[in-house]
Amino acid sequence: MNKPNAGKKRILYILVMVCLVLIDQATKSLASIRLKGNEPIPIIRNVFELYYLENRGAAFSMLQGKRVFFIILTVIICSFALYVLFRMPMDRHFTPMRITLILLLSGAVGNFIDRAFNGYVVDFFYFVLINFPVFNVADIYVTTSEILLVILVLFYYKGKDFEVMVHGK
Repeated sequence: MNKPNAGKKRILYILVMVCLVLIDQATKSLASIRLKGNEPIPIIRNVFELYYLENRGAAFSMLQGKRVFFIILTVIICSFALYVLFRMPMDRHFTPMRITLILLLSGAVGNFIDRAFNGYVVDFFYFVLINFPVFNVADIYVTTSEILLVILVLFYYKGKDFEVMVHGK
């Protein structure tokens, strides 16, 4: 693939990431406006509801109050993911990994914005039926990317593919 097309594709990836982050931030803003200080809104009674929560930790509210740790960790993870994303060949073979990295970056940046500016992450999706931890759109991106990453690493890519991803062609 020639360089101009690669550059255009990379710009497209950035635009997709920006759109995904904007969707995450818009939903969190709506949750803050509509849900904060109010009773949860049942979507499916006793199964799923919109429930406002300010999470000062990580997934499942672990490591509460470790804001600086999460900010540093996010910068490190995003730096590595961006490095791999932009070093990776533009071959079609690497499209699944590019999609996975875009989802991971979008989710990480979405929650990073909350932590950096608010000191907490806004969560609002709650599965009452199974008492699943409250989560948000960025969490969906990160969880989906983690599942895809495991599948890709275990079943799709081989050793040489990883070398090419990190070092380029």
